[in-house]
Amino acid sequence: MDLKGDLPPEAALAWSRAIRARERAERALLLAERYESLSGSAADDTFRRLAALHRGTAIRHQVAADLLEAHARRATQWIRSGGPPPLFMTGVAEACGTRSVAVTLVDDGRRQVATASSDEPSSKAQDLEYVLGEGPVQEAVRRRAPVEASGSVLSGRWPGYGPAVAALGIAQVVAVPLEVPGDCIGALTVFDPHPRVASTALFSRVADALTRSVLLGKDAVPGLFGGIDYRAVVHQAAGVVAVQLDCRVDDALELVKARAFADGRPIGEVATDIVNRQLKLG
Repeated sequence: MDLKGDLPPEAALAWSRAIRARERAERALLLAERYESLSGSAADDTFRRLAALHRGTAIRHQVAADLLEAHARRATQWIRSGGPPPLFMTGVAEACGTRSVAVTLVDDGRRQVATASSDEPSSKAQDLEYVLGEGPVQEAVRRRAPVEASGSVLSGRWPGYGPAVAALGIAQVVAVPLEVPGDCIGALTVFDPHPRVASTALFSRVADALTRSVLLGKDAVPGLFGGIDYRAVVHQAAGVVAVQLDCRVDDALELVKARAFADGRPIGEVATDIVNRQLKLG
């Protein structure tokens, strides 16, 4: 890997984290192979379980290394050729066999607190789920299991969200939970994956690598999810509306969501206008 030249700090950190993740993958694979060599009889279930554990860890670190290295290479190319800076989520989308993916983080009440998307359709789809209060992320987090829907099933499963994402040209959505031991912190949503290269098993491997290596693990890169959309300004706008209309904050939040949906605008833009006193509801 070429580490020469002036790289943005984020890209340089991604290079180094990719190297470390690959080293961890190699160590875990060696351990898996060692335990597999010891599991020659039916009495060796413990060795087989340890082998499976370390092989799973190796896969996680390998996927993380691939994602981090791909992003670092894009950043290197960007420095040389210019143009808009690369998004880490673009590499996540490619790994999932599509152009449109989103990572959504939720709080203890399963409310969206932040999203990062690879392109405009995936960003709009996440806005729709947040505004309408239904969709694949909520279901994947609640069930802690993959959720998939396509075609007419989209509208049957989510009467508001389904037709709205179909209007964006999206025909299929798959969401897999971002799981940590004993908890679920969000979901990876994949839109219109290519059927020949994509599968729920692949998405789950990517989600696992994102959660336990890139987002929270030893290979985490602060600030890697460039363009992340935090929902804090939306809640700030709800507070403003609650004061203006003398209503509950929860009711004010629904009014902000409804206005964004009616105007066909990103909810973050509507919320910013409210906070800046450029838009008044009621």
